[in-house]
Amino acid sequence: MSNQTNSETRQWGSRFGYLMVAAGAAIGLGNIWRFPYLAYQGGGGVFLVVYIIVVALMGHPMVEMETAIGRHTGKDAVTAFQRINKKWGIAGWIANVCTLMINMYYVVVGGWVAKYAFQYIVSGDFGSDKQVYFDTFTSSTIEPLIWAALILLFVSIMLYFGITNTVEKIAKVMMPVLFALLIICSIWALAVNENAIEGVKYYLLPDFSKFSFTTFAQAATQVLFSVGIGWGLYVTLGANIPKENNLKSDAIMVSTFDTAAAILAGFVVVPSAFSGGVDIESAGPSLVFNVMTDIFEKLPGGRIIGVCFFLAILFAVISSLFSFFEISIRTFEDNRKMGRRNATILTAVIIAIGNVFVSLGFGLLSNVKLPWLDANGLGMLGIYDWLDTFTAYLLMPIGCILVCVFIAKVWGFKNYEKEVTNDGKFGRVTLYNKILTVAVVPIFMIVILLTVFGFIK
Repeated sequence: MSNQTNSETRQWGSRFGYLMVAAGAAIGLGNIWRFPYLAYQGGGGVFLVVYIIVVALMGHPMVEMETAIGRHTGKDAVTAFQRINKKWGIAGWIANVCTLMINMYYVVVGGWVAKYAFQYIVSGDFGSDKQVYFDTFTSSTIEPLIWAALILLFVSIMLYFGITNTVEKIAKVMMPVLFALLIICSIWALAVNENAIEGVKYYLLPDFSKFSFTTFAQAATQVLFSVGIGWGLYVTLGANIPKENNLKSDAIMVSTFDTAAAILAGFVVVPSAFSGGVDIESAGPSLVFNVMTDIFEKLPGGRIIGVCFFLAILFAVISSLFSFFEISIRTFEDNRKMGRRNATILTAVIIAIGNVFVSLGFGLLSNVKLPWLDANGLGMLGIYDWLDTFTAYLLMPIGCILVCVFIAKVWGFKNYEKEVTNDGKFGRVTLYNKILTVAVVPIFMIVILLTVFGFIK
């Protein structure tokens, strides 16, 4: 492959191919690893209801807006904003910084998933104490970095040949298989767990007495992380969409796929945990690694379902990273004129350096803490927690607010309407759409910011 930047934007081979890549970008650790324990902590059914509402009011409109910006310009996240207004390149750079930071811990956790999937395939043995196994593995110096490196190398090599080529072909197979695995796991969890019905009731039936600003903030932040809005993802993917595509229906499809994957993951985790008498709330982020392995071990066909479950998570991780990496690769390639090869190498090197610090932050550098200032004063967070908080609770909300301001005040609703509706072919931008852009989404983001800085409890 030439190291020169292509002067023409590379388009997706088909609408289905784009939808699978976009769905793969949205469906990741946020859906299968993060969503189930947040749903439990947030009150089960009430969290689910709030999450679906936030997806409809914020997730879907943001996908639509970001995709329109990308398709209109056909360029990377930085150049896309600059093409419309030269002063707005900063919005794209914030998105790139956010994505690079996310990749620094996302790849590490992806390495953990790969390790567990491999362990299930070869033996399914995680020892008598699953927490000890998890802690020993994640705190070790070398092995987690090896698994993270394998993930990073595979994703980088595939992207070297272009996201609209090899990656699109992989996504067309990987995403249907991922959904099939999640459906199999869901059916199994409901069929073999004695107390599954109690878990389903807690998961689906809302108790609005458990609603709080924290529940809302967690649900809204989960939408940011899970759907992938506010950090240039759909600006980047939208650059390759043909002009005849219906961006409004595409945005609905992507949001629906993402929400369906999260709900399916909850059907696997929550009933299984209820049946096993597990306190999901205290398990938190380590849930799928030590709690689910313990549950699978005690139930019929546990090893088989463990293989399916962790392969589903691994597919979700890889499909997401394809698009996450592409944001920075495309920016270095097009905006900085580096060419595909050098852009891919630079992106991989930056992420790899971050991976080392994040991974060691669970072991050798576990005493290293970074400052976080909020209404309660100066606090100290570990490397992973600081990156997660800084990206999901600060940069993503800022990114969403910037996109809303850009659409309403800089590009203008008339120009946006021409792009998103194909000059009126697919409807129009209604007053309802405008209210979401200028009021609802920004207010949601302000609530998140006030919550993370301790001003709202």
